[in-house]
Amino acid sequence: MPRETIFIETTARAQAIEITDQARRIVAQSGVKDGWCTIFVPHTTAAVTINEAADPAVMADVLRALEGLVPWSASYAHQEGNSAAHIKAILTGSSARAPVSGGRLGLGQWQGLFFMEFDGPRRRRALVDVSAG
Repeated sequence: MPRETIFIETTARAQAIEITDQARRIVAQSGVKDGWCTIFVPHTTAAVTINEAADPAVMADVLRALEGLVPWSASYAHQEGNSAAHIKAILTGSSARAPVSGGRLGLGQWQGLFFMEFDGPRRRRALVDVSAG
């Protein structure tokens, strides 16, 4: 199956945007019954993660905790002024992988896929590959 792209328009500096439905659609259209779905974010100030999707307060807490760990304003050397975004992206990760079982995305009951913006607002993308095996 060819790679699919999810386009994301972010509206804030830091944001968690659920992309589970888009990934589910891509998996369903792939025809793969059993295998893996890999999501990769080709940006250095954004990331992707799997976490609780049932309560939006969880991702708000995650963003708040990351800001506490890596504040936007600090004595960073990077002249562009977005070092905090780079560090948060490293901590969160540029890819996530979930199983495909029975032609469906195999996330847990409460899990969802989240695009993590750390230097918005911007137009972003996530690349999705579904493979058998």
